[in-house]
Amino acid sequence: MVEPLGNHYVVARPVYSEKLFNEEHEKLLQVSRAAHQQSSVLLCFYSCSPQRVKKVALGLFPIASWLPVYRFREWILSDIVSGINTGLVAVLQGLAFALLVNVPPGYGLYAAFFPVLVYFIFGTSRHISVGPFPVLSLMVGGTVVRLVPDDSTGNGTSIDISAINEERVMVAASVTFLSGIFQLLLGILQFGFIVIYLSQSLISGFTTAAAVHVVVSQLKFMLQLSVPGYNKPLGIIYTLKSIFSQITDTNITDLVTSLIVLLIVFVVKEMNDRYKAKLPAPIPIELLVTVLAALISYFINFEEKYNVAVFLSFRFQVPVAPDVGVLQKCIDDSISIAIVGFAVAFSVAKVYSIKYDYSLDANQELIAFGLGNIVGGSFKGFASSTALSRSGVQESTGGKTQIAGIISAAIVLIVILAIGFLLAPLQKSVLASLALGNLKGMLMQFKEVGILWRQDKYDCVIWVVTFLAAIFLGLDIGLAIAVAFQLLTVVIRSQIEGQQPNALFSPATRYGKTNHRHKPLDLGPHSMLFLQVGFNPQRILRKRNKALRKVRKMLKNGELRVTPKGLICTANHTLESDEELDHNIEELDQPTSMTDLPIQINWGADLPPSITVPRVDIHSIILDFSSVSFLDFSAMRVLQKTLKEFVRINIDIYIAAAHGLLEKLERCAFFDEEIKPSMFFLTIHDAVLHILLKKDIDSSPELKLPEVTLQLSPFAILVPLHS
Repeated sequence: MVEPLGNHYVVARPVYSEKLFNEEHEKLLQVSRAAHQQSSVLLCFYSCSPQRVKKVALGLFPIASWLPVYRFREWILSDIVSGINTGLVAVLQGLAFALLVNVPPGYGLYAAFFPVLVYFIFGTSRHISVGPFPVLSLMVGGTVVRLVPDDSTGNGTSIDISAINEERVMVAASVTFLSGIFQLLLGILQFGFIVIYLSQSLISGFTTAAAVHVVVSQLKFMLQLSVPGYNKPLGIIYTLKSIFSQITDTNITDLVTSLIVLLIVFVVKEMNDRYKAKLPAPIPIELLVTVLAALISYFINFEEKYNVAVFLSFRFQVPVAPDVGVLQKCIDDSISIAIVGFAVAFSVAKVYSIKYDYSLDANQELIAFGLGNIVGGSFKGFASSTALSRSGVQESTGGKTQIAGIISAAIVLIVILAIGFLLAPLQKSVLASLALGNLKGMLMQFKEVGILWRQDKYDCVIWVVTFLAAIFLGLDIGLAIAVAFQLLTVVIRSQIEGQQPNALFSPATRYGKTNHRHKPLDLGPHSMLFLQVGFNPQRILRKRNKALRKVRKMLKNGELRVTPKGLICTANHTLESDEELDHNIEELDQPTSMTDLPIQINWGADLPPSITVPRVDIHSIILDFSSVSFLDFSAMRVLQKTLKEFVRINIDIYIAAAHGLLEKLERCAFFDEEIKPSMFFLTIHDAVLHILLKKDIDSSPELKLPEVTLQLSPFAILVPLHS
């Protein structure tokens, strides 16, 4: 019995022992068990049904789901334009990032071609551009230098460069093949969730350190110095020492060319970012610079006059089997490459899947990238993932589906087979500058240190430790240390911040009028926060905003009439395509506004026949945070985004028993006009009574609160709240 007394309440119920409670609820439990057994039998009976086989086949080959419904007339032109632009960028990045792998630049084209073909069939993202990524290329390059150092085939004075290059190509291909095997196995074993164990602060610190490694590794090409590779702890120090000891031997022509290219690329990229809303497409500065540099080098004959290092093209090569001896020596490297490549690609793909409202399958993405690296490694390519800049070109130039990726692969193939010889005079220093020109975003992540220090010192420490470990110990060892340190911080924070009170009792140090003793929260496994409500609130919001666009258009055209009973359609309205309603998709994620309409639309009532919006029967949700020890910065951002999604579809959401977290949330600027401290209640009882009084359920007994399934783990870190 619950009796509200003003802003107080009295709760009365029988005193239950475990035995008495089980006896009273025995019938319900038996029914539940019977239902569970029945569902298990049905699942077993239908496990090999044609429907299930079809579902598995469509899951393994996503192309069979989206290609038959491809809107050829609406999308093909956009995909072609996007594919051409993306292909040109992929060619240049493939050549540039090959220098990070310490293989001839032309092999980068293989990494930009074969994985795209595989992803077209097996991938689930419509917008990412598969191919070389600088961090991944640098990790492969570290393995290459470790197994094939510069003096591996000679005494240091007379080195067979061709033999070294051939060995390095085989090492890069073999480690790529093995990393693809690991990704494929992880996908088959449904280990797609591993990405959640790499927190945002860890990924940020790691990629920033990798960007610094890229800068240092490209200095030898910009200065044209003979610097050996040092893939060992403190290797970056040895590399810088070697560079400065030879600084007087710098090729001035290469240095001047590099600085000019860098300046032009940075300035134009800044213009692209600042005026992207006004530009129909980003200025293809990499392409323009490459063409211009190749022409100047050819007509002035830089190679002979100034002894600059140039790019030499070659013909298409046949597939080869990986070197078994290399595979045995690079198992650890392959695991790191597999995990980092998948984590980066899935993070970028998730951004576009949320923006354009479609789902991703993490396990299928592992399979797609695994097969892509297996095929790419067989054709002497190196590990592939995706690059945010290249994917941004594909999306911003109008790419709708993976068809754009196939068009970009065709551009790469044309360069390999037909016009690659035109790049022969291109200086390697130009490619090095283009590689550095793509690092601005990663280098700017240094700004996050100050923000993290003010908002969450633990995340800041994780960032710094990851950065320093990756800088001084190498990317592979640094990543392992970073993951181990992050797991250690979970244990430490659970002991320091996990002293949570129970029920209505609060710490004596805070209120001073209680003598209750509190037990610390039991330490559980590293796990996640799940919120299951049967629908995606972001999709509901977008459906409502699309419906409002349609209502405004129909009212303007006189196709809707306002009556006391609501809106009535007065004409046979033809359905617009999603393409027509999806323009300026960012507006679909904003709160619904009906201030300009003559009537307030009730989404739970019947709408005109031409307007369909899913109904939502839930009006309130309570999250029980009694077992949450702490929230890191990444978890707070995800939680804030999720709460806003529910608030924007008029669902009241409350958080109960979040003792000790409110102050930290206020310090981290968690609250705004949509998320307010008034959402937080001392206990679940307080939140329930608040809902009862707000909805006036006491006077309407027939109105009941819908049940919501809530699952909350002890630690909310990197929490994808819904798929």
